[in-house]
Amino acid sequence: MSLHLSNVILHQLHKNDSDELVVNFRAESLENDTSSENLVAELHRVFNSKAGKGFGSFKSDSEFQVWLQQMRAGEQNFYAFSQLSATRLKDELAKYPFADEGILVIAEYQSLATDYLFVGIIPSNQSLKVTEGLDISATDYLDLSKMDIAARFDLSTYETNKESNRYLAYIKGRVGRKVADFFLDFLQAEVGLDTKQQNQVLMQAVEDFCSDSKLEKSEANSYKKQVFEYCSDQLKSGDEVQIRELSGELPAAQDGTSFFDYTQDHGYQLEDSFPADRSTVRKLTKYVGAGGGLNVSFDSMLLGERIFYDPETDTLTIKGTPPNLKEQLTRNR
Repeated sequence: MSLHLSNVILHQLHKNDSDELVVNFRAESLENDTSSENLVAELHRVFNSKAGKGFGSFKSDSEFQVWLQQMRAGEQNFYAFSQLSATRLKDELAKYPFADEGILVIAEYQSLATDYLFVGIIPSNQSLKVTEGLDISATDYLDLSKMDIAARFDLSTYETNKESNRYLAYIKGRVGRKVADFFLDFLQAEVGLDTKQQNQVLMQAVEDFCSDSKLEKSEANSYKKQVFEYCSDQLKSGDEVQIRELSGELPAAQDGTSFFDYTQDHGYQLEDSFPADRSTVRKLTKYVGAGGGLNVSFDSMLLGERIFYDPETDTLTIKGTPPNLKEQLTRNR
């Protein structure tokens, strides 16, 4: 990938003999060489691939924002900025029971003409290696795939549009750990763009468009499938859903109204672009539900043909059981 590295540094977060979280500061920034560029490129790739990211922006009184502006303006060097950031992160992280040890990576770089600042805690694990003398020794390595405490600023957007509510992206982390909460507190930022909500509004707009256009069931299913395939392609490529672009790929209503015009005329509060949410968009072509030990998923086109639902008795009837399921049912009846 095309990546230009400006600055990158590693600091270590670890617990001392008193079980207190402390920072072991690196003496200086890393050299901008092939190894450091490869590290940042891989961090960028892994961050892009992480599902469930949140978006936000600085609070007006954010001290971190002041440090960032000073660093970008040349009033403070990158190393000093990294020390202030590491100390603040340590103080915030120490408030929580999951105060993880790890390697703090802070990187300033450019990818595809966009400037970024990355801040993340990378788990450090051990592995075994065989030496030239065929002895076995332990070696430490950064487990980038396990990264779930990280944030990335789109500095290009931040510096040209400070009113944006999405120049900060962060990994929400594992359920129950409140990772997003403490990281937003560390950055003194607040939640901005709600991607889940945007996807849900998009799904509702598609449903309403099909209904108001009086599409036949097969036409509506085809329309929804097109939306699903577009969103899936955007997910695979790492691109966002572009409402105008999506509308251009969809057929207009009989009166000539495009999907984009429909969303504008009916007041759907959709951003021009936003990341697709896999679990939400798949509902365009599938019915999915789980609970009470039951997990059901089927293509939406089967409803009313092979699968029937009676709301009065809350009964789902399936005609034509999948062969592998039928075999299990027959064998264990």
